[in-house]
Amino acid sequence: MSWFESFILGLVQGLTEFLPISSSAHLRLTAAFAGWHDPGAAFTAITQIGTETAVLIYFRKDIARIVSAWFRSLTDKSMRSDHDAQMGWLVIVGSIPIGVLGITLKDQIEGPFRDLRLIATTLIVMGIVLGIADRLAARDEAGGRHRVVRDRKTLKDLGVKDGLIFGVCQAMALIPGVSRSGATISGGLLMGYTRESAARYSFLLAIPAVLASGAYELKDAGEGHVSWGPTIFATIIAFFVGYAVIAWFMRFITTKSFMPFVIYRILLGILLFILVGTDVLSPHAGESAG
Repeated sequence: MSWFESFILGLVQGLTEFLPISSSAHLRLTAAFAGWHDPGAAFTAITQIGTETAVLIYFRKDIARIVSAWFRSLTDKSMRSDHDAQMGWLVIVGSIPIGVLGITLKDQIEGPFRDLRLIATTLIVMGIVLGIADRLAARDEAGGRHRVVRDRKTLKDLGVKDGLIFGVCQAMALIPGVSRSGATISGGLLMGYTRESAARYSFLLAIPAVLASGAYELKDAGEGHVSWGPTIFATIIAFFVGYAVIAWFMRFITTKSFMPFVIYRILLGILLFILVGTDVLSPHAGESAG
């Protein structure tokens, strides 16, 4: 991998990680469209450490408060009813599904799941799911002639059951094209949470999963055509770009709909099917050399 490729892929990772459009799919597609080798699951997981570091810094006050309360709750029973302490446990509970499935499906994640036809399918299907979830949320918030405005749930309403459902939604993002934020935010909206609450828990829930995945894949870094230098460079680029994107996205979702992302996902999925169907792109483009 050249330094230019690593710069572009780091930029793509930072731009797409927090948007509901799938960073892993866009890394895969960028390489396929440019005629580069598939960067692979290890490169993707490690560069996500960069964007997740941006989450740690952006939400540093929330994270410090949650971690502190959680540790105190281990010895102080009175702290176990504290919302921040409970959030610590809920992040752990919500991380179980992706941990189990990530290990179980490791071979599929690094192989068959990177097929461009599967990515096109998940882009479209999850785009439709996000559109439906967004529409239901907008209807509750706006009400209507024959409907009253309905209050939606916040993180204070989050319990073990909903935490596990969020976790299952996050685990779906092991398939490129699903999108970690897209799946968890969609699940949250369908369960009745506000956009801001669903997004915030989505980002917090991703921290242990992404950091653990990145650390696990470190052993495979530097193998094949992807060396350590470009991987680290891409991770740094992803951090700076990702921080800017998360700050923008958290402001965006307070007043805007997810429909632009829904339309983008569906159009990209259709385009990908056309390119593969007309043999412009191979469904396994770049894989053999990757």
